[in-house]
Amino acid sequence: MTETNHSAIDAILNDYARGRLIDRLQLPHRPDKASVYALLDQLFTVLYFGYYPDARRLADDPTDALHMAVEEAMLRTRQLVVSALPCDARNTASCQEDLLRKAEEITQAFFLRIPAIRQMLDMDLQALFDGDPAASSRDEILLAYPGFYAITIYRLAHELFLAGVPMLPRIMSERAHSVTGIDIHPGATIGRYFFIDHGTGIVIGETTVIGDHVKLYQGVTLGALSTRGGQALRGKKRHPTIGNRVTIYACASVLGDTVIGDCSTIGSNVFITKDIPANAVVTMQEQELSVRLRDTDGGK
Repeated sequence: MTETNHSAIDAILNDYARGRLIDRLQLPHRPDKASVYALLDQLFTVLYFGYYPDARRLADDPTDALHMAVEEAMLRTRQLVVSALPCDARNTASCQEDLLRKAEEITQAFFLRIPAIRQMLDMDLQALFDGDPAASSRDEILLAYPGFYAITIYRLAHELFLAGVPMLPRIMSERAHSVTGIDIHPGATIGRYFFIDHGTGIVIGETTVIGDHVKLYQGVTLGALSTRGGQALRGKKRHPTIGNRVTIYACASVLGDTVIGDCSTIGSNVFITKDIPANAVVTMQEQELSVRLRDTDGGK
């Protein structure tokens, strides 16, 4: 190695000696992304078993194969919950016992909620099919639509968020974000029959509340009006509340603790920071369109 290379290596090693959070040479006990992504794959198999033929090869009987798939998903979930839960004395026997007991309780409660989650997803699937004339079948939506993929991960992550599991729900939601461009915080509350069309660029903040039969199109932001308060805003309602049967069209922004009333329609490209009553139609005033023909004769 050249002297320059040695100098660069020494500089990096010395930088790691500064004692910052990012200078840890041994990983803290945290869930790693690869394991979380593998868990999501297993949970999709549990939710939509018939759509994952590889899982059916686990046993001759599909019911036995599903049983095995659920057991494997439960085991990985328990392991990841243990790694995510905080403990000041993680290496002590009593701490490990507490973590294992709590992780077992959370995992059991989570999987007992799977039938209810599947019922919600079935309604979401119907919402997408009913609302999109380009969808040829529900199968196509389940297998190919990014909106339904993101909604599925949200429904799973939200349950773990409600159970008080740190970090794991956010890694799950960021997986959906990276794959689809749809950013739904697991803390958001979203009702039944939820419709996302196209989806790219949608942002739904942590304290957002969305009612039933709501439709969102690409580029919609349901965000905070300001985050200048930083950590002082933690736990405070800072995102919108969207009523039932509301439609929000592309690239609209609804910010702050703003309420959109039931059965309202929010048009494209609007910017809303004040409450909108029920049954309202909100649109931008049409701007003048200018069309100018190029000079094609070279100015002659």
